[in-house]
Amino acid sequence: MRVSLPAVLCGSAASLLLLLLRWRRRRGLWKKVKEARQRQERSLVKMDTAARCFRVQHPSVNMVSILSLPLPELTKKLQDGSLPPEHVFYAYVGKALQIATETNCITEYLQESETQFRKAKLTGKPGLLYGVPVSIKDSINCQGHDSTLGFVKNLNKPVAEDSVLVQVLRRQGAIPFVKTNVPLSLISYDCNNLIFGQTLNPLLYTRSPGGSTGGEGALIGGGGSILGFGTDVGGSLRFPAAFCGICTLKPTGNRLSKRGVISGIPGQKAVAAAVGPLAKDVESLALCMRALLCQDMFSLDSTVPPLPFNEEVYSSTQPLRIGYYETDFFTMPSPTMRRAVREAKQLLEEAGHTLVPFEIMDVDHVIFNFCVGGMFADGGASFLQKFKGELEKSSMRLLYLLAKSPNWLKSILSRLAKPFVPRFSGIVRSMRANTVDGVWNLHCEIEEFCHQFIAQWKKLNLDVMLCPMLGPALGVGYPGKLSVAVSYTMLYNTLDFPAGVVPVTTVTDEDEEELKDYKGYFQDWWDRTLAKAFQGSVGLPVAVQCVALPWQEELCLRFMKELEALVLEKNRIV
Repeated sequence: MRVSLPAVLCGSAASLLLLLLRWRRRRGLWKKVKEARQRQERSLVKMDTAARCFRVQHPSVNMVSILSLPLPELTKKLQDGSLPPEHVFYAYVGKALQIATETNCITEYLQESETQFRKAKLTGKPGLLYGVPVSIKDSINCQGHDSTLGFVKNLNKPVAEDSVLVQVLRRQGAIPFVKTNVPLSLISYDCNNLIFGQTLNPLLYTRSPGGSTGGEGALIGGGGSILGFGTDVGGSLRFPAAFCGICTLKPTGNRLSKRGVISGIPGQKAVAAAVGPLAKDVESLALCMRALLCQDMFSLDSTVPPLPFNEEVYSSTQPLRIGYYETDFFTMPSPTMRRAVREAKQLLEEAGHTLVPFEIMDVDHVIFNFCVGGMFADGGASFLQKFKGELEKSSMRLLYLLAKSPNWLKSILSRLAKPFVPRFSGIVRSMRANTVDGVWNLHCEIEEFCHQFIAQWKKLNLDVMLCPMLGPALGVGYPGKLSVAVSYTMLYNTLDFPAGVVPVTTVTDEDEEELKDYKGYFQDWWDRTLAKAFQGSVGLPVAVQCVALPWQEELCLRFMKELEALVLEKNRIV
């Protein structure tokens, strides 16, 4: 069969035109990235200019003393007028700039915040957070600003309205002043994307700050924000808090409104997402929840149950009956993780609380079937859709390639991998597209598992639970290689239980020595990589999780406050 020259030329021209269009499109995307980075740089310059101008005009203001105030004391001084809100605002602008320069945690300065506290002064003191500068995760909508999730396609698309969370914060007098960095797509517990780059841990720059609320963790951990807000669908609040040595609360999924909060995988219901606060201490989290659980929250989003903060539960001093476990038998805890639980248990027992062993079961089934199977029930189609036309996929390459594979290939890969890497096999198998009937059955299974877990909890007559939290902070780049290590956190998204994080200890030389014998439960590539990721961590913080039953955030915070006080007292004695 002969092909005519004109046909060849036409085909070549069409191919050339397609390549040209693709090149022009990519060039346009890179231009958007460059412009976004320039905006980020200009934001930091504006912060620097604002902070410098204030210091020149008010040289006698003691910024260090302002930054040292805990949130309850700061709000008291703001409320009684002994501390002007502009002093607080510019103190945190200056400190946030310093931490952003060191860690690359801020994506945008919300310059309109400079006028907000002036308006608040004219209208009086409207709420519990009057004059408090707060930081906001990239994925939480702030009017007039992008919510990128690290995707180039989301640049230059300022949202038309504040999220309900931000609206309530403003009505309570808080001043959102910066937005903070996230990993691409949010489906990661590192903090890196093509647009804004890698965020670093303020405690050690070679370490990840955690994710996906990593920018918040770095900023608050470094002292550049006194109160911040993020989201959690598998540990995205708890990882940054644990890695950066601060506290957080992941509430029950619908205790705080998620309207105007962009999800990494919208629509999935198997793993409950939540919005929550991060701060240096537990009392700051409690004050924040008091402010947010108000009539404004309930009227702006009628799907949020009208449950005001229960002071009686939070303030109770009755001894607690506390369940605990040291391992989930899926991710072997580091030596410091195990010691953190044991030390917390001992402190609590000495304080008069009762500690009861809790047998954790079927975590592998939860991770594979409920978490991975639930989030990727569509075979990864909605996840892939977010990457369509994007410049960069390398940070999510394995997940992306698996999602892109057809069901038959996933089945073959799963069978081939099972004898050698059973956990990888389980993930691949669970990422196959499910049927509608299959998804319904899955939701029934999750519900039944939740009831069984609660029955086991109540049989032991527990109030709360003490659990391990992954730590210390992993090296930059390691979280992307260790997706299986989310088992300690993701369990409580599946159950939709409130869970908080409190730092209790730091890595010692003895822990580091003991780590040399770390093998893991599966002794596979993931276990060997996790052992490497833990190494060289002497002095870094390690936390525990404090968990309560659904809708019992106040009890969870009360438990966290108790443990925090015992740890502080122990450290003072030492």
